[in-house]
Amino acid sequence: MVEEVQKHSVHTLVFRSLKRTHDMFVADNAKPILLDEESHKVKMAVKLRTEYGSVLHMPTLKENLREKGSPNTGDPYGHKQYPGNQGEELEYMITGTHPYPPGPGVALTADTKVQRMPSESAAQSLAVALPSSQSRLDASRTAAGVGDIYKHAGIPERSQPPGAMVEAGGNKNSALMAKKAPTMPKPQWHPPWKLYRVISGHLGWVRCIAVEPGNQWFVTGSADRTIKIWDLASGKLKLSLTGHISTVRGVIVSARSPYLFSCGEDKQVKCWDLEYNKVIRHYHGHLSAVYGLDLHPTIDVLVTCSRDSTARIWDVRTKASVHTLSGHTNAVATVKCQAAEPQIITGSHDTTIRLWDLVAGKTRVTLTNHKKSVRAVVLHPRHYTFASGSPDNIKQWKFPDGNFIQNLSGHNAIINTLAVNSDGVLVSGADNGTMHLWDWRTGYNFQRVHAAVQPGSLDSESGIFACVFDQSESRLLTAEADKTIKVYKEDDTATEETHPVSWKPEIIKRKRF
Repeated sequence: MVEEVQKHSVHTLVFRSLKRTHDMFVADNAKPILLDEESHKVKMAVKLRTEYGSVLHMPTLKENLREKGSPNTGDPYGHKQYPGNQGEELEYMITGTHPYPPGPGVALTADTKVQRMPSESAAQSLAVALPSSQSRLDASRTAAGVGDIYKHAGIPERSQPPGAMVEAGGNKNSALMAKKAPTMPKPQWHPPWKLYRVISGHLGWVRCIAVEPGNQWFVTGSADRTIKIWDLASGKLKLSLTGHISTVRGVIVSARSPYLFSCGEDKQVKCWDLEYNKVIRHYHGHLSAVYGLDLHPTIDVLVTCSRDSTARIWDVRTKASVHTLSGHTNAVATVKCQAAEPQIITGSHDTTIRLWDLVAGKTRVTLTNHKKSVRAVVLHPRHYTFASGSPDNIKQWKFPDGNFIQNLSGHNAIINTLAVNSDGVLVSGADNGTMHLWDWRTGYNFQRVHAAVQPGSLDSESGIFACVFDQSESRLLTAEADKTIKVYKEDDTATEETHPVSWKPEIIKRKRF
């Protein structure tokens, strides 16, 4: 009995010690949990005060997005509704930032506190107010058409066409007034040119003409195989040079040396010393007739073009062929040089114009806009532009990349020659004997001339092969098929009242090609 009591007491003591140990363990583990919760609360309080302190003073508002009992079909945007939310009041709390107001610290007002969805009636009225898709397409087509007109006319397209005015109020969505089509600007008035002298002496077509830099005399080349030098003031013959065995197609006088250069259908290119009136150099290399030549204005380089589809660059002193410019697929009819890039421009019967790199001897740009042979090219003496003549029309271009400017249409003939002076008078001479004078800037044709042929010549011998202004630009000389040289000058008696410009602000309808 005593033993049983002792065992019971021992078990009781063990149980009590185990319970005490368990209670102590639980108490020890509970303290860190309570500390973690308290520190978390402190951290959140600090974070809220730091990040949202500017809006904590704002009142807490409630919004009812939908009234109780509103049907599910009332949502114009088709948002999905869940069965548990039907007929219940949906609300949310606004605390802190919101689409309205735009920034913290701005109190919500009656106008901005609710971001409402548009009603069905409002959505329908908005749809009616918007233009239809077809009308928007028509508007875009109209804008593109006006842009095309500007581009074709050579006028840079503006960000806002003239005549486009925003309605009062400055709204971005306010309608624009109808756009006005561009019109050709009023051309500069130029006095008309009149014929005052006809010079005879050649026995064949006069194919080329050039004025010497001193403006004392000029030189012509003819189908009679001679080169003649004439006094510019009196028109009297000073000298005849023989040596070519076929038609002389090109002449030019050097401004850097006392040399005259000529070329012809006999494949020859000659350099004449004008102190001795003798040929001192020949430039051999072309395989067919040589149609034209030009001198570089700043270096001793001669450029010739030929029926063999090439142009050649020659060193004037050594007679060496520096480059052969290949690329044209038909006869090269004309060549021009300038000091700026591109330094060489050629026009060909293959209907193209090529701008060349003189150093590399390669094509920089090929212009393919013309549809027919390009027989004439002229460079403007002041502007960085040039013009080309073809039976389809005359085109103006901008250096250095040959950007198209405008067409000069109306001279419906084979254009053999072009000339331009510093006043902006462009002259085009044609195979049928007609000569048109144009205002360079606007392309306005202010005069047309068709001089009578020399007595004794056939009417079919009416043709202008070359024309050039003298150095003073007060006289215009033409080389013609009736074996004469005609000299024109400005009419001093003409005024804007006696010869008004018959110009109307017509809508530009120029085509690029």
